[in-house]
Amino acid sequence: MRDDRTVITALPAQRMICARALHNHKEFPMTIQIGEHIPCATLNTLRDGVQAISTDEMFKGKKVVLFSVPGAFTPTCSERHLPGYAQHLPEFTAKGVAVACMSVNDAFVMDAWAKSQDVPAALMMLADGNAVFATLLGLQFDASTFGMGLRSKRFALYAVDGVVKVLHVEAPGEFKVSSAEAMLAAID
Repeated sequence: MRDDRTVITALPAQRMICARALHNHKEFPMTIQIGEHIPCATLNTLRDGVQAISTDEMFKGKKVVLFSVPGAFTPTCSERHLPGYAQHLPEFTAKGVAVACMSVNDAFVMDAWAKSQDVPAALMMLADGNAVFATLLGLQFDASTFGMGLRSKRFALYAVDGVVKVLHVEAPGEFKVSSAEAMLAAID
């Protein structure tokens, strides 16, 4: 079996991370597809200071729903997306599925957002501060026109042992397929 992973450097953090091979030598990889392995990257969370967590560690041997929002404290993200997953967390847990929320924000912002939304501790709040992981997934978008820089598209994925089984990416400005309800239905 061919190994499609290569090592690249995340320049802002000067860390080595692994990623899918860059298709056709483009600057960014194509969007991750169902059946592919989650690329290896480092995300951050706030627990007794900023803690790094590798995606390999997060997904290996587990069932995980990862949903991503364009920004913490933004209207749809705060009013519908995150609250839906917090509300339905017991249903995911009953299925043996861990849930993680990711945004292109820092770990301190993600922690403050979680506190402001009364997010249960079991729902992981992950910071992709430089959009490295979103870019490796091919799910980044440039929101510079709105003064927000590089961001993650709104999406949700379900992975088993690091392999994507379900991938729901929202059209710009939409909130339908990445909701907690949509993901619960998709993994039944």
